Amino acid sequence: MKKNDISIIILAAGKGSRMKSSKAKVLHNISGKPMLYHIIKASLEISDDISVVIAHQKEKIQEQMNSYFDDINFIIQDTKNFPGTGGAMKNIKPKNEKVLVLNGDMPLIDAQSLDGFLTTDADIIMSIFELENPDGYGRVHIKRGQVQYIVEQKDANEDELKIKSVNAGIYAFSKDVIEKYIPLLSNNNAQKEYYLTDVISMAKKDNLNIKPIVVNKEKFKGVNSKKDLSDSEIIMQNKIKEKWMTLGVSMQLPSTIYIEDSVTFKGECQIENGCRLTGETLIDNSHIKSGSVIEDSIVKNSDIGPLAHIRPASYIKDSHIGNFVEIKKSSLEGVKAGHLSYIGDAQISEGTNIGAGTITCNYDGINKYKTIIGKNVFIGSDTQIIAPITIEDDVIIAAGTTVTSGKIESGSMAINREKLKTIKGFYYKYFGKK
Repeated sequence: MKKNDISIIILAAGKGSRMKSSKAKVLHNISGKPMLYHIIKASLEISDDISVVIAHQKEKIQEQMNSYFDDINFIIQDTKNFPGTGGAMKNIKPKNEKVLVLNGDMPLIDAQSLDGFLTTDADIIMSIFELENPDGYGRVHIKRGQVQYIVEQKDANEDELKIKSVNAGIYAFSKDVIEKYIPLLSNNNAQKEYYLTDVISMAKKDNLNIKPIVVNKEKFKGVNSKKDLSDSEIIMQNKIKEKWMTLGVSMQLPSTIYIEDSVTFKGECQIENGCRLTGETLIDNSHIKSGSVIEDSIVKNSDIGPLAHIRPASYIKDSHIGNFVEIKKSSLEGVKAGHLSYIGDAQISEGTNIGAGTITCNYDGINKYKTIIGKNVFIGSDTQIIAPITIEDDVIIAAGTTVTSGKIESGSMAINREKLKTIKGFYYKYFGKK
C-alpha cells in the first residue's frame, strides 16, 4: 500500500480524568514530546492524510502540534451532543478508501507495528490481544477467525466478562463502512455515549468481513494514568537507548540514563551513568561523564563532566568541561574549564583556560550582555568577569580579580586585588583565649 492510499484519524478529544491533572492527557510528555506528537510522527510515515479529533483543551493541542507538524487536519468533536468514540467520528470525510483509526494516548505505536492493518484485506480490521486479566478492556467475541461483536466492560454480562480476547482500540475501516454506519450509531447504553465499537455489530449483521489482528501489547499500550505514563516512558527510553547502542554509542548503566527522542549522536560517543540529554542536542565523538545534563546544545570532540550542566544554545568543540561547570548560551572551542565555574552568554576561543570559581556576570537585572574571550587567555581562580567585555588574545587575568573594563588588550595582565592586611592578635581579642 502506498503512503497516500490510507487516511488516518487520531482520537484525542478526551479529558483523561484518571491522569489527575489539569493538562489534557495527550499533552503529557514521553521522552520530551507530548504523547500525541509520537503518534502523529508514526502516522506520517504511512499517510499524507492525518486528521486529529480534539475537544478538551483544543486550542492548546492545536498550538503545540502545529509547532511540530504542518498540514494536520484538526476536527472539533461536539462532545456535548455526540460524546464517545463514535461521536468523534461524526462528520469526518476521509480522502482515501482505507481509514485507520488510532488513539492519541498510545505513544509507543510505530509505523512498523501498523503494517498488518495495511496488508490485511477486510471490510473492518480490528486490533486485539489476549490477557489473563482483561479487567478494564472491551471484550472481543471471535468465531472461526471472524469478529462477531465487541462489548465494553461496563456493558458486559457475566459470560462476556470471561472472554480473554480484548479490544486494543485500533481499527481499519473501508471508507464505505464509515459512511454507512457512523450515521446509524446510537447512544442507547449505560454511559449514553456513541461507541465506535457498535459499528462492528451492525456490520456483522450485514455479513461484512471483520478480521481480528493480534498486536504487540507493549506497543499498543494505552496511557490512562501517571503510572501508565511512567511505564511507557521506561519502554520508550529503552527503545531510544537500544537504537543508539546498536549504532555504536557506549552507555554505562543505561537504565540510569535519560535521552530524549530528539537527541542525536555522531561518531564514537561514551555516555556514563546518570546523564540527562534533552532537546535538539547533538553529541559528536564525545565523552559525557556521570551526572551531567546537556540541553539543546552541540558537543563535539569534547569531554563533559562529571556533574556538569550544559544549558540550551551552547556549542562546545575540542574542549574539556569539568565537574560543577555550568555553561549557558555560549560557544567554546579548544577551551579548558575544569571545575566550579559559570559561563553564560560567552564566546571563548582556543587555548584559553578558565580557572576554578570563574563567573561571567552576564545579567544586570534588566538585560543580558556578552563576554568575548580570545585565544590563549589564562583566567585565574575566583575571577568575576562583568559583561559586556572583550578580553583579547594572550591575556592573564590574575586570581581573585573582578574585571570591569570594557576591553583587556592583548598581551596584558589584569589584576585588582588589594594588598593583604594582617592584624596580629585579633582572633584572641574577638573570641577570647580558650
